[in-house]
Amino acid sequence: MNRPPQAGPETPPRIERHDDGTLRSVRPQDDEIDLFGITDPGLVRQSNEDHFFIAMVHPQINVFGTSLPSDYALPLRGSRLGTILMVADGVGGSADGGTAARLATMAVADYISASFRSYHEAGAGRDGDFLNSLRTAAFQAHDRVRAESIAAGHGAMATTLTLGIGVWPWIYVVQVGDSRAYIYTHGSLRQITRDQTLAEDLVDRGVIKPEDRQRSPLTHVLVSSIGGDEAAPVVSRVDVSERGCVLLFCSDGLTKHVTDAEISAHCAEMQNAEQLARDLLKLALDRGGSDNITIVTARAPQVT
Repeated sequence: MNRPPQAGPETPPRIERHDDGTLRSVRPQDDEIDLFGITDPGLVRQSNEDHFFIAMVHPQINVFGTSLPSDYALPLRGSRLGTILMVADGVGGSADGGTAARLATMAVADYISASFRSYHEAGAGRDGDFLNSLRTAAFQAHDRVRAESIAAGHGAMATTLTLGIGVWPWIYVVQVGDSRAYIYTHGSLRQITRDQTLAEDLVDRGVIKPEDRQRSPLTHVLVSSIGGDEAAPVVSRVDVSERGCVLLFCSDGLTKHVTDAEISAHCAEMQNAEQLARDLLKLALDRGGSDNITIVTARAPQVT
């Protein structure tokens, strides 16, 4: 679990207003962002092959020496460059799937920590380089998983990857596989990502009706995965400047048991990110918990 400090009564939300006195959206401070992640093996699987990663990225000054007075204080950590949300679901229900998810998560984290320039480009509205860097991160994870598989003498091991990087006022999402990213805003839930499965391809081609998708045996047959035969990362960008909007990333262990309508209803009633994630996890477990379940939630609460 990962939960950075949240704003409390002693740290009121920062508020800005238009000339007419109405509230306007402002970039939330670190202590206003409510983040939480949880993963559970479920009630059937013997092990947990899911992984998640939540982080905030800051520039930092490391002082090795100075002749300045000892009471001279520098702002050693700069303002937030980005917020990272990531879910990886190992494919196959085996230790190899868990290894693939772990390697992919580590590879993306390593790449992100070395890509500070891209955050500045995105923040300045020049996001071409940033979009390319996200695709590069996915392909590096793909190459790392495949290389490890060969070196260890494993059969093919693979994982999904759903990665979101928030650079206000946007979140950039890179998708490989069928884990999901959702946004809840203005009372409505929308799936940001598209499942990269054979069933979804057949729906797009008109072979399967959308309402029959979940009943198809091809629903969980991936056509794109990290470490698999093909990785085809898709990058999208979503406006998250609306205060109070909720982001939810999850593995399919949640969506096998909980509908979009139910996720939306829980988002509408959420008190905080942890409560939302735990309530949805409990619902999936109460309905059988047939797979590993991972949920990452994020919200910048409304200003008052």
